[in-house]
Amino acid sequence: MSDTRRRVKVYTLNEERQWEDRGTGHVCCSEPDSLTVTGEADGSLLLESKINPDTAYQKQQDTLIVWSEAENYDLALSFQEKAGCDEIWEKICQVQGKDPSVEITQDPGDESEEERLEDMLESGHPLELPPCEPGCLEELEELVMSVLPSPVRREKLALALLSSGYIRKLLQLFRASEEEGDRRGLQQLHQIVRGLLLLNKATLLEVMFSDDCIMDVVGCLEYEPALLQPKSHRQFLTETARFREVIPIRDSELRQKIHQTYRVQYIQDIILPTHSVLEDNFLSTLSSFIFFNKVEIVSMLQEDEKFLTEVFAQLTDEATEDSKRRELVNFFKEFCAFSQTLQPQNRDAFFKTLANLGILPALEIVMGMEDEQVKSAAMDIFSYLVEFSPSVVREFIMQEPQQADDDVLLINVVIKQMICDSDPELGGAVQLMGLLRTLMDPENMLAPASKAEKSEFLSFFYKYCMHVLTAPLLANTGEEDPDLMEGAAKPNPVCPDNFQTAQLLALILELLTFCVEHHTYHIKSYIMTRDLLRRVLTLMNSRHSFLALCALRFMRRIIGLKDEYYNRYIVKGNLFEPVINALLDNGTRYNLLNSAIIELFEFIRVEDIRSLIAHIVDNFSTALESIEYVQTFKGLKGRYEQEKQRQSRGFSRYRRDGRSFQEDEDTWLNEDEEDEGVTDKSKSDYGTFMESEKVKESQDKENQPKRTASGSFKFSFSHSSGAANTANGSKPPPSASSSRAAAPPSGQTARTGLVDYPDDEDEEESADEEQSPRKRPRLGS
Repeated sequence: MSDTRRRVKVYTLNEERQWEDRGTGHVCCSEPDSLTVTGEADGSLLLESKINPDTAYQKQQDTLIVWSEAENYDLALSFQEKAGCDEIWEKICQVQGKDPSVEITQDPGDESEEERLEDMLESGHPLELPPCEPGCLEELEELVMSVLPSPVRREKLALALLSSGYIRKLLQLFRASEEEGDRRGLQQLHQIVRGLLLLNKATLLEVMFSDDCIMDVVGCLEYEPALLQPKSHRQFLTETARFREVIPIRDSELRQKIHQTYRVQYIQDIILPTHSVLEDNFLSTLSSFIFFNKVEIVSMLQEDEKFLTEVFAQLTDEATEDSKRRELVNFFKEFCAFSQTLQPQNRDAFFKTLANLGILPALEIVMGMEDEQVKSAAMDIFSYLVEFSPSVVREFIMQEPQQADDDVLLINVVIKQMICDSDPELGGAVQLMGLLRTLMDPENMLAPASKAEKSEFLSFFYKYCMHVLTAPLLANTGEEDPDLMEGAAKPNPVCPDNFQTAQLLALILELLTFCVEHHTYHIKSYIMTRDLLRRVLTLMNSRHSFLALCALRFMRRIIGLKDEYYNRYIVKGNLFEPVINALLDNGTRYNLLNSAIIELFEFIRVEDIRSLIAHIVDNFSTALESIEYVQTFKGLKGRYEQEKQRQSRGFSRYRRDGRSFQEDEDTWLNEDEEDEGVTDKSKSDYGTFMESEKVKESQDKENQPKRTASGSFKFSFSHSSGAANTANGSKPPPSASSSRAAAPPSGQTARTGLVDYPDDEDEEESADEEQSPRKRPRLGS
């Protein structure tokens, strides 16, 4: 069907009172009393609606027909041409027996029988308006207010106002009254103009919001009777709110439409706040007027490729002045924010146009500039693009030329912006962390066609970007300087007390925890080859409880996977040591940290993770046996004894040679290295890594317990002590505390059950905190 007269868009009104685009097609009357819209793209049926004789149809702005088919189901047809709208309107009126000159066919409200009878008696008589004179304003005010309850009367008043050019006469009277200082008359004009807006007639709005009338309408609305002094809305619109053209708009119609939309939006949001649901319903036509104006503006700007191309050219030109570039970026920011009011189909077309014109390469350039305002606005634009289509952004990122310096990549620029956020509350960093999470989320890469996208993007990210993300974490979790540990009052270099740094590390840990849950072998390889969990657990020493909890949550997610490769890594590195130290240091305080640690061990007991149970009991049972207010640690020991008895009777089905386990682990790491294509500098054999760490540890530190300020002993946190002891088959030196159990030799540690468990569901990290009458003695007390 090529007749453009009947080309329409179908809209429905959602629960938020926003119009949703249901598609574009062609409308016809398939039967004398039925409307049908067929989609122009695939011929699907977009709408089939019977013209009900009792349904109120309303014609707006010459190209809109709006009606309700149910209590909360409103529909609208937006015609491409006025002629098509008139044709369908005539058919609707013919079915309902109405005059096509009316703009509403029925009474949408529930009038009483007396009101219906009165409307019938008056329907044949035109409504007479009082003379447009100062002395008749009170009569006109009463007339306008009296017709509001009756749709038929509102229709008749609107026709009378339009036929006689009454609105312009009324606005002339306003100018005269303002010059004379007639305060009473100005307050009456305020009520009259407000009432005219509540008539909810699109034809009246078109006159009132025209260029020669809208500022006088705003002037009338300044003189609210309840105010001692009039508002200054016109002064704001003409002097404060300046319209800036970053690139001259040659289309005068587009410029006029932008001015009109801004002013009408100001009237709706500032001058006419809704006081009741009744008024909200009366002003529905005003909302529709703004909505369709915005759709038209976006369409006109998209069609003017010369304008947008010129904007992009100046934005990326090195010769452009900083002030000019700031205005250009702010223009795009407002333009993108403006597009959020559009419906999905219009919004998709808008962002596709920007993508085709090169918005992402332009953002990559401006994000690297020193101007903080420009960078902030560019990040806001980037967030709109990510929300619109993460796949489009991912595709661009992977197509970027692989520069020698990874810092020039767009996603690394975003990560650096997050890390260098100057806001003390890190508001921008939180926003950017959410965007990175969206880009890294496999949930929006689940389509079969996106399988390659998931694999390629994650491999790309871990190869070129992960080291940038973890840089602050690694920089703040280095080895402790013994010289700084001599005085207790000196700050701990491992866990800086700076609150902003702690917040940033918490954000990074939150993102890494997300990766553990969703990225399987990519993050597993990264953690093991860099001994990342040991570095994270140094943050258990932080004075900021939220950061210590983030570190604990990271470990909890790893253990929650019940992956024996992770478990072996934890056992080798003796990585429960900082967790138990934190539990003992917490003393008798029953807080969130206490509950979270207890929950971690309770999970291990309930899920019967035998390799971890054996390690905990062999190394820490004596230190933990004094904690009796929960049965968790007794339960762990009981599990351990049961397994030991089964093994001693020769019934264990899960015994496995330690050497074969190590071979499997090395094989997995080698295969993972081939799959990901990670460079040699970021990948190394896990066994070699741990061996080198053992040598370094033996040179730099002694595995001796340290005495805390309270006089009790604390386990020394050595990242490779467990690995070294396991590798050489010797027992570690006993702790100075009698409560510390000796670690088993390598062979004993490897003789643990290897059970295949299904992945557990996400669990809350905090347990219920119940006050126990028993007090927990500190280690060595």
